[in-house]
Amino acid sequence: MHTKDVIQRYKGKIRLNSVTSESVHLGIFLAIVGGFLDAYTFVGRGGVFANAQTGNIVLVGVEVSRGDWRQAFMYVPPILAFILGVIVAEIMKKRSSLLFIPDSARAILILEIILLFIIGFLPSTVSDSFVNVIISFVSSVQISAFRKLVDSPYSTTMTTGNLRTASYQAYIAITKKDRESAIRALRYLTIISSFLFGAFLGGMVTLSIGNKAIWVAAFILIFSLILFSIDERISSSV
Repeated sequence: MHTKDVIQRYKGKIRLNSVTSESVHLGIFLAIVGGFLDAYTFVGRGGVFANAQTGNIVLVGVEVSRGDWRQAFMYVPPILAFILGVIVAEIMKKRSSLLFIPDSARAILILEIILLFIIGFLPSTVSDSFVNVIISFVSSVQISAFRKLVDSPYSTTMTTGNLRTASYQAYIAITKKDRESAIRALRYLTIISSFLFGAFLGGMVTLSIGNKAIWVAAFILIFSLILFSIDERISSSV
């Protein structure tokens, strides 16, 4: 094999391993936002977790079993918003160029930022249910757009799957002396810790300044967007 071919393959491997949307450092910021949004809705928006829909689906079933169809219907909009978010994210993956944005991941970050800023401008008279529906949508597009952490699936707005995978990888690392599993376990623990920090930050800021605390999450996403551009420039220069 010629030296030139070796260099080209090496460069391609570097670019493959430095995809911004799958990077650990971007995952950290997105997990902080995920934890922040859950704390924001729990502390300041009615004591609910808007990121995960498991609770809403369970509550629909519970209320139906009680014969309270009206209350059951109250939990349906966030579920529908979550489903809509998945669909919108998939459409944006294919048509981001129509929005004059180079890639879908960047387009979705911009969409999240806009929606979070809008939430911060909404008056306190707007119902918590309406705000939680928007946040469920934001959570959904983020989950759909950022599903891979280097070489493994993960979530930036829920921790159950991350915790399970971290535990499994740690078990393999210990029992089989597997270095790659140890690295993966460390990555997942980093994301889980970032989510925890985001929840702490979200709770603290929401208690301090109220509904406009959501803008902190928007600024974190703006920083993530800047990180996107920096990483792409570094990658293209390799």
